[in-house]
Amino acid sequence: MRYFVYLILGTFFGIVMTKSEAISWYRIQEMFRFESFHMYGIIGTAVVVGVIGVALSKRFNWRTSEGKEWNLKPKDFSIPRYLFGGTIFGLGWALTGACPGPMFTLLGQGIVSIGLLILSATFGTYVYGALRDRLPH
Repeated sequence: MRYFVYLILGTFFGIVMTKSEAISWYRIQEMFRFESFHMYGIIGTAVVVGVIGVALSKRFNWRTSEGKEWNLKPKDFSIPRYLFGGTIFGLGWALTGACPGPMFTLLGQGIVSIGLLILSATFGTYVYGALRDRLPH
């Protein structure tokens, strides 16, 4: 039953991504060229919804789908670490025209070539995991 809920939520997410044009390569390029507010509006809306969701979860002590306590710990925001990681993520996003959410939405729409991008992102994540102990954190 739990997986069915995830399937419904993922389908809803894909529909929202498609209808809002967040999966459009042209919209993403407009954002990186500062030619349109469209994507900044979507991202800003997502941040506001996330902030409200976290605030509500803290206020009402929400639990995970397994019934465990949801513990949000403060993060150490060391600037160089996030600047470097964000730069790599942004470059990949600008070059490919897709971030992780839209990649799976595009695959679900039948754009098979995006599968190579998903494999590359997965491999990059694996390499990071393998080298994590040797990288400066």
